[in-house]
Amino acid sequence: MELYIENLSKYYGEKLALDKFTYTFKEGTYAILGPNGAGKSTLMHLITDNISRSGGQIFYDGKDILQLGRSFRKKIGFMPQSQGMYDQMSAKGFLSYMAEIKGIPKKEARGVINELLSVVNLSDVSHKKLSSFSGGMRQRILLAQALLGKPDILMLDEPTAGLDPEERVRIRTYIGNLAASKIVLITTHITSDVESIADYVIFMKNGRIEAFGKPERILKETCSENMEEAYLKIIHTEGQNAGT
Repeated sequence: MELYIENLSKYYGEKLALDKFTYTFKEGTYAILGPNGAGKSTLMHLITDNISRSGGQIFYDGKDILQLGRSFRKKIGFMPQSQGMYDQMSAKGFLSYMAEIKGIPKKEARGVINELLSVVNLSDVSHKKLSSFSGGMRQRILLAQALLGKPDILMLDEPTAGLDPEERVRIRTYIGNLAASKIVLITTHITSDVESIADYVIFMKNGRIEAFGKPERILKETCSENMEEAYLKIIHTEGQNAGT
């Protein structure tokens, strides 16, 4: 399994949000770090084809995703940083609705939904309306919908934002267990997430890759004791380039 991105670019008007991004993703967990406006969310929306690209190509197992069309989108599970929800729906109803959109048969969906509700610790409130959910609970239901259909590529935009420490550890552990058989891309501002589950780290700034590599090598090459220190050194230093 391979997702190859070549010279991917995106302009919003005259503003360059992503600048010739090139990288090869294989099975494993990739943490994408960077300040607001670095291009992290733009990258995810381009891969999911939610927005049009200004240049570049994306290949999945050697085939252009534009040619693969819907068959490629079925391989993706996407958790946006925020999403409009049907607040009058219950948690279970929302997941059932999303399963239907993804083409999952109803008989199969029932068991999968119950399993996912357990994973994100929402089984006890599965019949409550989403309007009653806290921010952290909404994050968990968004993660659950991303996991519907057992996607090959899982893209999570700030998946642990708003979670309490116990919930964060639970979700991180589950995400880490998925990585052996999936490509998992995570954008986050929480450096402890990176240290816990990331196989590779990509630092972005101004739409470009500033540094990338395995966490232990990033720490070594930046002479840092932790990922937060490495982040500050890389993002505030021009021309930093840690290797793989």
